[in-house]
Amino acid sequence: MPTAARPGPLRVLVLGAALRAESTNVLLAALAARMLVDAGADVDLATLREFDMPLYDGDLEMARGLPDGALALRDRLERCDAFVLSSPEYNASVPGVVKNAIDWVSRVRPQPFKTKHALLLSASPSMVGGNRGLWALRVPLEHLGTRVYPDMFSLAGAHKGFTDDGQLADAGLQERLGETVTSFLGLVEADTRYVCLQRRWYEFLGDRTEAPVTQRAED
Repeated sequence: MPTAARPGPLRVLVLGAALRAESTNVLLAALAARMLVDAGADVDLATLREFDMPLYDGDLEMARGLPDGALALRDRLERCDAFVLSSPEYNASVPGVVKNAIDWVSRVRPQPFKTKHALLLSASPSMVGGNRGLWALRVPLEHLGTRVYPDMFSLAGAHKGFTDDGQLADAGLQERLGETVTSFLGLVEADTRYVCLQRRWYEFLGDRTEAPVTQRAED
């Protein structure tokens, strides 16, 4: 019997969700991307600066449609099996530029966040490493159907957290990030490649039974 073709590598978009070129979140995203490549993934590394978008405005959307930056980010998301997002924390919450990008891209139909797996990272000079921002970031992503990995990674004291070659200065944190990245990739592979893990649909009490199945909750 012919042998079934082996699937290609998992495709992962890694986004440094900061505009500043020297942002520690851009550095953290690059490090995570190298770890994913070492684990066998096909990585698309990007920064948020590549996707220029105005502030979301419903009137602007009606008049001009979605901006090119939002469509470009949509295209990159659609080509991936999962995404990794390394985001700063502003005032203990999500940076406006990150939330704005999510709001614009969510206007696409079908919107591309649904059913994607996501790993959230953060880096900050603070003692909590931007972790509060990640908890806030989970809310819109999970609302849009993204399967956010439970184990987030936050790098405290990030302004002195990297070596000259882009590794983490703390060997224990370097090991933990590597384990988090490879475990996340294993979960994505299990969900997207294993036939035995088919998605199951269930309904909340508020679901309309006559609604198309794509409008109901998915597990």
